[in-house]
Amino acid sequence: MDNKKAEKTLPLSKVLARDFQENKYKYLLIIPVLAYFILFSYKPMYGLVIAFKEYRASLGILKSRWVGFRHFVVFFSNPYFFRLLRNTISISLLSIVFGFPAPIILAILLNEVKNVAFRRTVQTITYMPYFISLIVVCGLIRTYSTQTGIFSQIAAVFGGGGKNYLMFPQYFYPIYVVSDIWQHIGWNSIIYLAAITGIDQEQYEAAIIDGAGRFKRILSVTLPNLLPIITVLFILRMGGILNVGFEKIILLYNASIYSVADVISTFVYRRGIEEAAYSYATAVGLFNSLVNIAFLVAANTLSRKYSEYSLF
Repeated sequence: MDNKKAEKTLPLSKVLARDFQENKYKYLLIIPVLAYFILFSYKPMYGLVIAFKEYRASLGILKSRWVGFRHFVVFFSNPYFFRLLRNTISISLLSIVFGFPAPIILAILLNEVKNVAFRRTVQTITYMPYFISLIVVCGLIRTYSTQTGIFSQIAAVFGGGGKNYLMFPQYFYPIYVVSDIWQHIGWNSIIYLAAITGIDQEQYEAAIIDGAGRFKRILSVTLPNLLPIITVLFILRMGGILNVGFEKIILLYNASIYSVADVISTFVYRRGIEEAAYSYATAVGLFNSLVNIAFLVAANTLSRKYSEYSLF
């Protein structure tokens, strides 16, 4: 107790100096991480100022003309604004509704498998798609979606006709979401499997003594123990609700499905990279980030209000 009281009376600078002396090698390990975030996360934030300027590369950021919120007004009055917002939110919500629970279900099912060899085989098979290049994945999807592809062959078994599914807007969302689940379900289940292995086995034993069956044990033991990690990951997922990557969509879409496939990130790519409208694209990207932050704060606030778990 006397040592703790003495520590409280010491100046903060001396406390920090002593702590650094005791843990100097741990602090050294943090330096590369800090350097990464400073160089690639915080330093580029200075470039957000060009969203409020008419940026010209020849003049630089500081000397470019200030235009205020003009680019935001132009974007909000764009005839495609609501279509971009609708498509982005639709794809993201479908991915959350169907994609977010998928790795949780897979982890619980794998945990219930008693055959170790079978469980490891399933894990390996489900992990593999994550390491396949997105270009290869999109190439496979394009091949499978043709008139002679596997999708048409499966449809023919059930009485359907052969068609190029990527040419029809109504099929784009299912193709995008299902392929995304297939590619990421195994990798995303790792964190849930790790959490399940950390559950005290005495809880399962007590549930068995009480007469709980396998399904009841999942509901009363497994899911309550997974709830903290599920909540945190869900809040983080809500914080990226408008982060629908442009790479996959650009590799898949065509003029026939622009009405459902064109999202904010592809719009930013076209205006910023192809048309060199850097200020306008930055304004759109800033709007995208602000909406994501709003959803993150809202999800965290609701979680903290109605449960005991939250991110901050």
